[in-house]
Amino acid sequence: MKKAFVLLLCTALTFTMLTGCGATKEEATDEVAAVEETEEVAAEETTEEAADKTWIIATDTVFKPFEYTNENNEFVGIDVDILAAIAEDQGFAYELQSLGWDAAIAAVQAGQADGLIAGATIKQERVDSGWIFSEGYYDATQTFVVGADSTVASFEDLKGKNVAVKNGTAGADFADSLKEQYGFTVTVFEDSPTMYQDVVLGNSVACVEDTPIMAVSIKEGELPLMIPEGMESEGAPYGFAIMDENDQELLDMFNAGLVNIKADGTYEAILDKYLK
Repeated sequence: MKKAFVLLLCTALTFTMLTGCGATKEEATDEVAAVEETEEVAAEETTEEAADKTWIIATDTVFKPFEYTNENNEFVGIDVDILAAIAEDQGFAYELQSLGWDAAIAAVQAGQADGLIAGATIKQERVDSGWIFSEGYYDATQTFVVGADSTVASFEDLKGKNVAVKNGTAGADFADSLKEQYGFTVTVFEDSPTMYQDVVLGNSVACVEDTPIMAVSIKEGELPLMIPEGMESEGAPYGFAIMDENDQELLDMFNAGLVNIKADGTYEAILDKYLK
């Protein structure tokens, strides 16, 4: 509205100056039309620049089935396919960069990437620190995971033992919320495979991971791990995130596209592809 007022004022001043200098009404009208045409061209060029923008989206390296490299050396997963479907629906271009969890967050915070999609749980702590989330696109619980031959079957069985977690995740938060109550310690890792391996090697008695990721990793990776019943969190949604208000356009497109791909069945097909 402020921009429109300034434009109207400039147009009025132009007309006044022209008529005040002896220009005819027709000449003044032509000059005003020329100014308006110039403004329209500038607006069109701005729109075209926005349409031509390639958004940089950061993600994790291995967070199966949401992002990972398959046997054909293709980077695939639920997050990858959801982003591709939304971009096609909304007509925007993007470059997906597989950086790792910590590096992906740092890239968005530093303005080197515009957005993050990496199975990021929507939680108040992140919102308070500057994360701006989309609507939730997947609801997940976090669960404790133990060795295939483990006798651990409840939180009480963790007393005096160590639990592996992944840095900055909802799983780490879940473990931290219970460690004092149940008397266990925590070791932090930067990626999921290393965390799993710590349990397989017996250095930690359990790890904490998002339930769907763990279920798929055990099945497809034939990991000697298992998920005990009753050791999961209440759950929370994953969200796409930006950390700069100037990227709100990207977030708005993600939300609009998410609604559309859910409505036309694309979203459900993507989940079925990786989870069934």
